[in-house]
Amino acid sequence: FPEMLSNPKLVLVQGTLNVVMKQNVTLSCLSKPGSLPVRYTLFKHNQQVSALNRSDLTPALFTLTIGSASDAGEYKCKAECNNSSSGKYSNSLKFTFIEPISKPVLSSPTSQAKRGQNVTLSCFSENGSLPITYLFFKGTQNISPRKTMHKREAAVIFLFINSLSDFGTYKCKAYNSFPNNTKYSNAFNFTLAEERSHSQPLIISLGLILLLLIIGLALAVPFFVIPMYKASE
Repeated sequence: FPEMLSNPKLVLVQGTLNVVMKQNVTLSCLSKPGSLPVRYTLFKHNQQVSALNRSDLTPALFTLTIGSASDAGEYKCKAECNNSSSGKYSNSLKFTFIEPISKPVLSSPTSQAKRGQNVTLSCFSENGSLPITYLFFKGTQNISPRKTMHKREAAVIFLFINSLSDFGTYKCKAYNSFPNNTKYSNAFNFTLAEERSHSQPLIISLGLILLLLIIGLALAVPFFVIPMYKASE
């Protein structure tokens, strides 16, 4: 009797709700009790995907291959007796398509720095499903807490260049929920900007004054020294 048919239960029996390209998943749909046979129909949103008839109380198994992001989304199944024009719907299961990240790029507005200067480093992976988590390193040492970005934007850290040891090699790594897909960035190095001494302008000024004195003395010889020498003869 159609009125005895219960709402079916849709269960994921193989795979995960976070899916990658070309991943297979299997869904089980079962309604009990109810008059037999029962027709089970799987829907993605309102579009029919597949249908199976069951003449016993075994579940209908639907195997899907996630070929692209368009195959993700919300699925439901419908159970109905063959002699009924109505049916009952199950709970929904939502698949989320996850894309692997691309190699992150580590950059800074400046490649030269002085001791005592504040600088920034940014790490950005152009492709990959959000959220993306970033970590920054100097050599093999982690220099920042995890930065999880829920928008398509770079993670940024601020550094204080305090000594020559701060001019080492920096890298960052990025990962998301895609399995086994951690990727490291290019290496980035700050170079030491030329530091002028405060005494350098003074030395240059003194040198110019001395040069002018020498030129002045050289010009004075024909006018003062030579006449005085002749007058003394």
